[in-house]
Amino acid sequence: MPSTFVYSEQETEARLKAELPYWYLENGWIRRRYKTSGWKATMMVVNTIGHLAEAAWHHPDLTVSYAFVIVKLCTHDAKGITDKDFELAKKIEEVIGWQPGKEGGALTGTPNEDARFKYIKYDADRVE
Repeated sequence: MPSTFVYSEQETEARLKAELPYWYLENGWIRRRYKTSGWKATMMVVNTIGHLAEAAWHHPDLTVSYAFVIVKLCTHDAKGITDKDFELAKKIEEVIGWQPGKEGGALTGTPNEDARFKYIKYDADRVE
């Protein structure tokens, strides 16, 4: 049985920094914004998150726009951030951030250099 331990703000922020650096705590939710290349990619991200959430039986709130998706996680019945939120966030991060072309296997990954196929704006590739 998963723990229903509720993390404090300081514990949540420390764990995010150590384990999920692109996620942040805001108003009692852990959040992540995924930038996409447009509507088609946004819908693929939403559907992927939907599948993972349903399989986990832990459902985030989503904000969906043309070129981004914001994921918000909080364990409602515990009234705070729990291991459920961290575990689902990690799985979402793993799947949405997967870049098979960088693994050196047979799968080449989406050809992001060609605007016709561009999909996700990966954080590791972003220059700020």
